[in-house]
Amino acid sequence: MLTVVDLKKSFLSPEGERVEIVSVPEFSLAGGEQLALRGESGSGKTTFLNLIAGILAADSGRVTIDGAEMTALSEAKRDQLRAAKLGYIFQTFNLLQGYTVLENVVLGMSFGPRGADRTHARATLERVGLGHRLDHFPRQLSTGQQQRVAVARALANRPKLVLADEPTGNLDRKHAREALALIREVCREHGAALLLVSHDEEVLSAFETRKDFGVINCALTETRK
Repeated sequence: MLTVVDLKKSFLSPEGERVEIVSVPEFSLAGGEQLALRGESGSGKTTFLNLIAGILAADSGRVTIDGAEMTALSEAKRDQLRAAKLGYIFQTFNLLQGYTVLENVVLGMSFGPRGADRTHARATLERVGLGHRLDHFPRQLSTGQQQRVAVARALANRPKLVLADEPTGNLDRKHAREALALIREVCREHGAALLLVSHDEEVLSAFETRKDFGVINCALTETRK
């Protein structure tokens, strides 16, 4: 489902020096697999996810998703591939405050190959327990409910791969466990692979398969020397 080869990304520091943030020689994820990556703040794990999603352009290397090479595409084509194959759950949710719960999900679907499907959007929101909140705005929801909207939006296009960046970071322990269970359950129902990054040991311990991002990211290894 996901293959990463020799992926590199660097940024220019305030002092004008080029600093390598991501250097991953090899990484892969099978279809339907659920994997948690452990990584502290500043380790480059969010950058890694953004490179996989095509939100950032890599300096070099290859990211292949379901047979399509993300890193070989223009920005516009990366947007299209992301809409067709990926779901992204952000720590800060990134909901549009001027749109209702239903509109947030429908708008996200409009960029995908199936287009905006209000019936399916409603069904997805009902699946995450928000069928009674369709016409509410994000500001009218609790933090846990906003996370459920983010989950519904990420999964509404039936993605092949779901990326989750500290998806429980803004939730208390109880709601974090509920949100994590929901994400994993809905991914299984859709047959989607899940790649989650976190520094929270309780979140990480819920996964049968875990890896340390510091081990696969050679840039971080070099920085620590």
